[in-house]
Amino acid sequence: MEALYMWIFTFHMPLFVLVTGYFARSNLFGDSGRKALLQIGLQYAIFQTLYLALDALWFHVHNTHYSYFAPYLLLWFLASHVCWRLLKMLIHRWSLPQQIITSILLGISVGYLPVDGVWFSISRTFVFFPFFIIGYHLSFARLRAFYTRNVKILSMTASVLLLLFIAIGGMNIAPGWLYGNMTYVQLGEPAWYTGFFRLLLYLLQLVAAASFLAFVPWHRSALTDMGRRTLYVFLLHGFIIRLAALSPIYDWIHSDAASLGIIAAAVAMTLLLCQPFVRRLSSPMIEPSIQWLLNLERRATHSFGTRSASKP
Repeated sequence: MEALYMWIFTFHMPLFVLVTGYFARSNLFGDSGRKALLQIGLQYAIFQTLYLALDALWFHVHNTHYSYFAPYLLLWFLASHVCWRLLKMLIHRWSLPQQIITSILLGISVGYLPVDGVWFSISRTFVFFPFFIIGYHLSFARLRAFYTRNVKILSMTASVLLLLFIAIGGMNIAPGWLYGNMTYVQLGEPAWYTGFFRLLLYLLQLVAAASFLAFVPWHRSALTDMGRRTLYVFLLHGFIIRLAALSPIYDWIHSDAASLGIIAAAVAMTLLLCQPFVRRLSSPMIEPSIQWLLNLERRATHSFGTRSASKP
């Protein structure tokens, strides 16, 4: 179970960020970009409030920071998503090699900062920024042409071999390295050369992500249709995980059969949260209307313009 967990973490966040960067190409700038930032910010405000309130009442997660400046567990992704967009806009005119090299250097350098990386999600923002840049510039046509039948077989084999390598203890690293939310001091590696470890980890994550992509379907199907609603899985599954942690369910996991039962339950809950009825019920919370924010912005702009025009 630990090997499976570590294997998933070698690719799932890099791929998640990469895909986010890919889809940001259509709405990074202009009115659509502003609307995207407003909606992500509103999502963060809603779910940060919900998770913090429930944590205070029931969850009581260890070392929780009751602040809107410290994203609650999984909500770091929303905070980082806003930052990735803003950072990409700042370096948009740079060449692709400059953007990639800069993002990698930032990801390596952030580990040396003497701060807790959870504030503003600063650590994960910079650690995973290279994957956002890669995804933004990714060509779907070239990617599809690259994954020929032989490449897919080779990639699948590499992914399975990585899992086996981890299972036999070949990747003896702290999970914090894969989380991306800890400084080098917090990871117990304060030496000046520790940044090179992260550089090697980037290479591993890139290979692991590329290998796992071979399992992903390339044609539309019922599975890819559910994939359009993964935002609902992402934002809602935290409630289920926290409720499970409160229950005695994990105390019952003492056998292979029970472990397989946990995996089956996770798959079942994922499929459930992907269903259209879940979207219908929770869309006001997960995809809230931002029209009222746009109206406020318009009124504020109009008011400011009127006052400026009336000045002598």
